[in-house]
Amino acid sequence: VDVFLASCKAAGLDVLVTSTLRSMDDQAALYAQGRTLPGPIVTNAKPGSSAHNFGLAIDVVPLSHGKPDWAFNAMHPSPAWEKIGRLGKLAGLQWLGDPSSPFIEGCHFQLPNWRSMIPRSDP
Repeated sequence: VDVFLASCKAAGLDVLVTSTLRSMDDQAALYAQGRTLPGPIVTNAKPGSSAHNFGLAIDVVPLSHGKPDWAFNAMHPSPAWEKIGRLGKLAGLQWLGDPSSPFIEGCHFQLPNWRSMIPRSDP
């Protein structure tokens, strides 16, 4: 993540980190949004099934004139989003803004093998 963020800065991109480690309660609230709570669906990840719950993901947004530019289109990303995605992948992160992602979430980057890094609770 440090390499990714440094690469963005070196490329002249002003990037705001909007989420890193997320509690299970926060994940539950986000999952409920658009389902049992008002608002659009923003995640398909239930608590415990997001890399954020283990500190292995980061959400970012480019700033344009000091304001977040949330306008993301996976089929036609803006130059800023395209650069951010490319730099994240070059840093070894999986970008969920890639058109091949099962759930498109342009702001989300995670370690590709994050599931293998979480502790198992065997009885």
